[in-house]
Amino acid sequence: MPEAPPPTLVPTRRDLFIGYLKIGMFGFGGVAAWARRVIVEERRWLTEREYAEVLGLGQVLPGPNVGNAAVMIGRRFHGLPGALLATAGIYCAPLLILIALCLLYDRYGQLPAVAPVMAGIAAAAAGMVIGTALKMVGKLKLAPEAILLLVLAAFAAAWLRLPLPLIVLALAPLSIAASLWRAGLILRSETSR
Repeated sequence: MPEAPPPTLVPTRRDLFIGYLKIGMFGFGGVAAWARRVIVEERRWLTEREYAEVLGLGQVLPGPNVGNAAVMIGRRFHGLPGALLATAGIYCAPLLILIALCLLYDRYGQLPAVAPVMAGIAAAAAGMVIGTALKMVGKLKLAPEAILLLVLAAFAAAWLRLPLPLIVLALAPLSIAASLWRAGLILRSETSR
């Protein structure tokens, strides 16, 4: 038997704002890693699977995926006020930090020492994204067909350099069909039953 996910908690409106403020402050440049940690592990607002589903939907919608997820999670718990509070929380601190960094970059960006710092920051952010993805995949216990689709999507994006909308259009029908097949809603051959 698979382990039951831990029970989830319903955040107050204040909790939504403070939680997303923390995500925005500590996840600057790599919000997805902090968002998952705060929402799933620390605050237990959603299970791993629920968060993956919300984040997945947030990725196919226009705009930043974690921002889209903040709107959906805030709305889920407290309707429009919750969506507004979660969104304000996640963007408040980064906006102030970004304004300060822009002022600093405008003043010191032409110095030779700045380019290596920027390259290091970009590498760290990429590492956080990859690490979070691997952690989520490990905990979700994906079916073999889901892993195949994940590999195809990664190959299409990383090596073929296809745009995300094209990858989604190509793989979404396959993913939906695989999920329906696994749920028994699409006919399987008699030998597999």
